[in-house]
Amino acid sequence: MSEKKTLLEELKILAKSMPELPGVYRYLDGEENVIYVGKAKNLKKRVLSYFTKKYDNNKTAVLVKNIRKIKHFVVETETDALLLENNLIKKYRPRYNILLKDDKSYPWICIKNEPFPRVFQTRNVIKDGSDYFGPYTSVRLVRILLEMFKKLFQLRTCKLNLSEGNIQKGKYKVCLDYHLGNCKAPCVQKQELREYDEHIIQIKNILKGNTKKAIQFLTEKMQEYAQNLEFEKAQTTKENLDLLKEYQIKSTVVSPSLRNIDVFSIINDDKNAFVNFLKIVNGSIIQVHTAEIKKKLDETKEDLLSFAITDFIQTKMNGFTNAEEFIVSFPLDFSYEKVKITVPQIGDKKKLLELSERNLKYYKLEKLKHQTLIDPQRHAKRIMRTMQADLRLQERPIHIECFDNSNIQGTNPVAACVVFRHGKPAKKDYRKFKIKTVEGPDDFASMEEIIYRRYKRLLDEKQDLPQLIIVDGGKGQLSAALKSLEKLNLRGKIAIIGIAKRLEEIYFPGDSVPLYLDKNSETLKIIQFARNEAHRFGITFHRNKRSEKFIKSELENIKGIGEGTAIKLLQEFKTVKAISKLKLNEIEISIGKSKAKLIFDYFEQKMS
Repeated sequence: MSEKKTLLEELKILAKSMPELPGVYRYLDGEENVIYVGKAKNLKKRVLSYFTKKYDNNKTAVLVKNIRKIKHFVVETETDALLLENNLIKKYRPRYNILLKDDKSYPWICIKNEPFPRVFQTRNVIKDGSDYFGPYTSVRLVRILLEMFKKLFQLRTCKLNLSEGNIQKGKYKVCLDYHLGNCKAPCVQKQELREYDEHIIQIKNILKGNTKKAIQFLTEKMQEYAQNLEFEKAQTTKENLDLLKEYQIKSTVVSPSLRNIDVFSIINDDKNAFVNFLKIVNGSIIQVHTAEIKKKLDETKEDLLSFAITDFIQTKMNGFTNAEEFIVSFPLDFSYEKVKITVPQIGDKKKLLELSERNLKYYKLEKLKHQTLIDPQRHAKRIMRTMQADLRLQERPIHIECFDNSNIQGTNPVAACVVFRHGKPAKKDYRKFKIKTVEGPDDFASMEEIIYRRYKRLLDEKQDLPQLIIVDGGKGQLSAALKSLEKLNLRGKIAIIGIAKRLEEIYFPGDSVPLYLDKNSETLKIIQFARNEAHRFGITFHRNKRSEKFIKSELENIKGIGEGTAIKLLQEFKTVKAISKLKLNEIEISIGKSKAKLIFDYFEQKMS
């Protein structure tokens, strides 16, 4: 296999391990230069498409040939992905991206810091105490929102200095907007500042995503217009209400209230730590990085994060950061020049920390998934070691067998045994059992019977025994299974556990206190998978057995019709119902005149 093909396969495996979530991906060349930045509604599908298609476009084919590494970052929404893509293209100016020649930023909505504030669209965020909301990926949405505010609140659009002194002096006259009903003329004291500020509060609620109060306000307005028989205004308000309900909360990727901040988060396990870094400049994410740290001793997460922060500053920021604040998830005994260290509890800073932490979780999951795809045996060995430690087993459970009983209202009792090897189902080795020695619904006795039959046969045939037996049930089923192992002199030679469904308790022989595994534990997931697979396999067998019984009682109840004839008819016509509707000559073609006459007469008499 050539080096290029090997690299292509490696990139495909990497893409397959990505999450199916919105995000931004970066392609790097052999010198670690970012050569392309892209956004995706579904990261896995989008990135994988680059390595599974043949491109007519020569530029795309050249791009793919130059990719040596892929990095990605998960975000909350498609809008976040679009905004982050824009920030990263401006920062890295990748070779294969379209250049933003005018370098225009996305539009914002500004509420100006002034008496009787103006509300308008801008592309320039100025630190003058004004409130900025956005950025918006759709200029059309900005215009719709501004138009809605204009209709609802009749805000001024002039640039006059409406200070109290200027208004009192009578410096201004009403303009055309007042006569058209677009402004209430605060410039000549026809509108009070209190009323105007109430409207600004409602606008801020809408733009912050706190739409509940704004919806309540608009609903009351609509009802007021309707009561006053102003139906046209009521209809306009209703349309604005509908638009408001569709309006999406602001992005977590950009926040004008934040300035220069570095965000650090960490996940720590027995052998490794994973650290994520976000660099925020003027409210926008301009740099993202995730690193893995191999633990040498029993370092604490505080020690690891302090080390990672120092390392990031030295390697990723050339020994200098312009951050005014470090955002972390827990207090640190660490300081860096004049930088403030904050553990946020609410607000935009908390959202950025959660975004960083979420990406860490995905990074760790993808790494495990990637290892599984590239080296399945290594992954299986790791899981076997984990199970051995979690369940305190003497040897790794390479071969696992799980048992489940199945009966409905005590009828047709059956049981199932499913076999797992290296943590995966070995379906060819599954076995099903008809309960022979137990009368009525008795789960304990049924479990005792099938465990005895299964391992008596394996011993007689000198087949390999499992390292672990799982029985579906609590202490009762486990005790019943142990009786059979004792009869076969196998108790203590095979590890056995029971899993009770209600709280997923794991029971061990001779121990009345159950083990509770973490719900995210790989060991518990394998046990649950085996239990559910045994249940599914047993239920399927039970249903088939009941169906067979019904078929036999229906067709073989006909005097002169045996099992062979019934099977032949069912293979050809599929169901008893279909057979009952056949004409005599149609049945004769299949089974001959004499038997056909018996079946035809039976169903004709039944229907009469």
